[in-house]
Amino acid sequence: MKRDYYEVLGIDRNASAQEIKSAYRKLAVRYHPDRNSGDKEAEEKFKEAAEAYSVLSDPDKRAHYDRFGHAAAGTGGFGGFDPDVFSDFSDILGDFFGFGDIFGSSRARRNRPQRGADLRYDLTIDFEEAVFGVKAKIKIPRARTCDACNGSGADPKHGTTTCSTCRGQGQVRFQQGFFTISRTCPNCQGSGTIIEKPCSNCHGSGRVQQEKVLEIKIPAGVENGSRLRISGEGESGVNGGPPGDLYVVISVKDHPFFKRQGDNIYCEVPLTFSQAALGTTIQVPTLEGSETLKIPEGTQTGSVFRLKGKGVVSLNGRGKGDQLVTVTVVTPTQLTREQKELFRKLEEISPPLEEKTPNEGFFGKVKDIFG
Repeated sequence: MKRDYYEVLGIDRNASAQEIKSAYRKLAVRYHPDRNSGDKEAEEKFKEAAEAYSVLSDPDKRAHYDRFGHAAAGTGGFGGFDPDVFSDFSDILGDFFGFGDIFGSSRARRNRPQRGADLRYDLTIDFEEAVFGVKAKIKIPRARTCDACNGSGADPKHGTTTCSTCRGQGQVRFQQGFFTISRTCPNCQGSGTIIEKPCSNCHGSGRVQQEKVLEIKIPAGVENGSRLRISGEGESGVNGGPPGDLYVVISVKDHPFFKRQGDNIYCEVPLTFSQAALGTTIQVPTLEGSETLKIPEGTQTGSVFRLKGKGVVSLNGRGKGDQLVTVTVVTPTQLTREQKELFRKLEEISPPLEEKTPNEGFFGKVKDIFG
């Protein structure tokens, strides 16, 4: 006597379609013949689960079964185990047992258009080229569709013939246990055709390596590590598929004077004691030429001045960065006798720092800490 289909799958009579599928999936994995070689009991349970699933997964058959039970077979509802039921289970069994082309058409998959591979090119540019942009010529080695055979791999004069093993189907069938399995044809590798004479230009591969020179535009404002995508300049597709893309990865050389952070440019400029103390006007190098910068009297080392709009153009179109100038007061060395005398006089007439700024700066902080 046959067991109740719901009992076979171990599910409630109100189970959803997804619950039915999930229950069958677990049983299929557990009792599949490939995992239970020679186990007749497992084979019967596998068939029993498949039969239950074939009925309960079909809304009409399930409704008929819910009304009449197994007697529905006598009212035109459904019969016993049908080996063809496995043709509907590719999404359930294929993932578990590596039967990627058991239930589908390997030829269709093999011959379908495939997109070409993407390519990467590493390009090194100068600091100024990254800031202002540049046009660069690059050579790209890549696989392209063979013009001689139009990608077929066969000599144009001979063409291809239908595979005698699979008769053009791209797959062969054989019996395993109680059901039929389809595999990729080993003779034609699923293409359904045989190349009698390979193309002499591509040696039967359908593609050839070629080097193409491209002129690309590097936009102003690119940074180290920026990626530029050039559509359609990757490798050719297969079976009429679209080409891949080319990704140009930018590497920017260091500059001896300027540094960059985001859209801002940074640099350091030296000042003499007298310039810092008395104030002055200096010429500061920028990426667009010299710029006048006014230094106020009493400027301290480490002070930062901003040159508005002398930075880098933003890639997102949001204006332009600034140039930030840090000044460093340079202590003179190898003083002349006259210079030393002047510094001594300056020291004599200068008040001690702790008297000049008792509550400010370094000495003020020391006083606060130690009292």
